[in-house]
Amino acid sequence: MANPILDPNAPAFTRRYMNLADPRLGAQALQASDEFFAPKERMLEPQPAVFIPGKYDDHGKWMDGWETRRKRTTGHDYCVIRLARPGVVHGVDLDTSHFTGNFPPAASIDACFVDGDVPPDNADWQTLVAATTLQGNHHHYVEVNDARAFTHLRVNLYPDGGLARLRVYGQPKRDWERVERGTLLDLAAIENGAYLVAANNQHFGPASQMLMPGRGVNMGDGWETRRRREPGNDWAIVALARPGVIRKIEVDTAHFKGNYPDRCSLQAASVTGGTDDSLVTQAMFWPVLLGEQKLQMDHVHTFADDIASLGPVTHIRFNIFPDGGVSRLRLWGEIA
Repeated sequence: MANPILDPNAPAFTRRYMNLADPRLGAQALQASDEFFAPKERMLEPQPAVFIPGKYDDHGKWMDGWETRRKRTTGHDYCVIRLARPGVVHGVDLDTSHFTGNFPPAASIDACFVDGDVPPDNADWQTLVAATTLQGNHHHYVEVNDARAFTHLRVNLYPDGGLARLRVYGQPKRDWERVERGTLLDLAAIENGAYLVAANNQHFGPASQMLMPGRGVNMGDGWETRRRREPGNDWAIVALARPGVIRKIEVDTAHFKGNYPDRCSLQAASVTGGTDDSLVTQAMFWPVLLGEQKLQMDHVHTFADDIASLGPVTHIRFNIFPDGGVSRLRLWGEIA
């Protein structure tokens, strides 16, 4: 099975937005109707599912995911999940990797917005993903067009079976009215609502990982391009969480040693209208926010004095020369 992070056939939303169901960010599987063969928590694990031949436990074959027993009554199985952040869902991946004779024939997802950790019995559940036919050992990518923010999901399996992984790609919602003017915020942080618009190459790691919180845990936790064998340079375009004036830039090459970029630069603009796809051409001509800067291996680079005064911007183009890997990109600024 292809890894959706590196799968060129996976939809853009899998590389563009954060996984709101990532337990590293605080998502949690709260309750399930059944988890006899495999616990619900495994369904949210960030790494791709694996299959270990010959591994069994007290309940039978060990499976990397959530798996219920064979249902001998009416009804269906379900699992309630608290998202890492309240957010708008743009797409999901219902992943049945390694489940062949034990995958659910269909699944659906409901969603609600509540203040507490656990939805009450009278929660207003709305259909987010209608019942979808599933195949065994397969990624099922479903695009979602719903502008509402949700805090919890309920995954329904019809009638039973196993789901290796659930990915919920979307944008967190933040109350910007509570942010005091002049406060420096990371406007490129994915948890604040920033997202990846496009990148020319993501062969070894998606560019959206640069926007994740914390420092990268290893070389796989960042943006890494293939080795460039032709003129030019690699780039990524990021939509900021809010329009703002950039005051400080951090480029972290943690864990990238023999493969970090030689140099980097940034361009920026305040964009109105158009579509994300139209920005790829426009971005080549955006004003320079930060001229070319020399980079080091496995190092946090901080830039402030060399940042151009462009005023409020909404998007940036991050250029690396000629190629390589960057763990994190931070753009500290004041919201406009």
